[in-house]
Amino acid sequence: MLMRMLAGGLIAGFAAGLFATVLHFAFVQEIILHAELYESGELVHFGEPMGHGEEAGHDDHGGHGEAGESSAFTRNLLTVLFTGLIYAGYGLVLVAGYQVAGLFGRTITPQEGVLWGIAGFAAFQLAPAMGLAPELPGAIGADITLRQYWWLGTVVATAGGLALIGYGRGVLTVIAGATLVALPHAIGAPVLDEFFGYAPPELAAEFSARVLGVALAVWALLGWLTARFAAPDPDAA
Repeated sequence: MLMRMLAGGLIAGFAAGLFATVLHFAFVQEIILHAELYESGELVHFGEPMGHGEEAGHDDHGGHGEAGESSAFTRNLLTVLFTGLIYAGYGLVLVAGYQVAGLFGRTITPQEGVLWGIAGFAAFQLAPAMGLAPELPGAIGADITLRQYWWLGTVVATAGGLALIGYGRGVLTVIAGATLVALPHAIGAPVLDEFFGYAPPELAAEFSARVLGVALAVWALLGWLTARFAAPDPDAA
């Protein structure tokens, strides 16, 4: 049964990752490529572009030459591969959660799996984004080690808090869960004293909104897939 769960989690996660890449190419990648023009200086916010401006940027990222086409293909292939691997890991995390729930006599249906997926989205992406928003190329942030510690602490606190709220009994458990969820934000994410960045804030806002919207859809699918194919079978010996 364990091997079935592991294989199901990996397959479901990679399938969700493929769905994520489709949404990424449809809604997110164009914004990233646009922001890279600001990062390189070919476009300047409230200023004149350097060099050939947008036309030069189009040549660099559109891949009119063989080298450009090869670079774009490699970039897209790596996006597919690494996104699939990332969500395969997330799939294993959900499967481990289902296993723990099974030890307490709970069977996770595909419908409940969707809720677990949304909770995973809240823990891994939405809650951290409230302090550390998704960043465009060229964005400058606080020390990376401090951000990683805060991100990890936020994920753990949010996941634990949601578990207490969802499965705990009594008012005190709910209060404890809500406190855990709020704790990282009360501490505060590591940020710079001043704002920096090359891309327009409107572009950064659109990027953050699309990244989170895509993630919500993918996590919901991931929860359904993992519950459908990898949740523990209570009837199995």
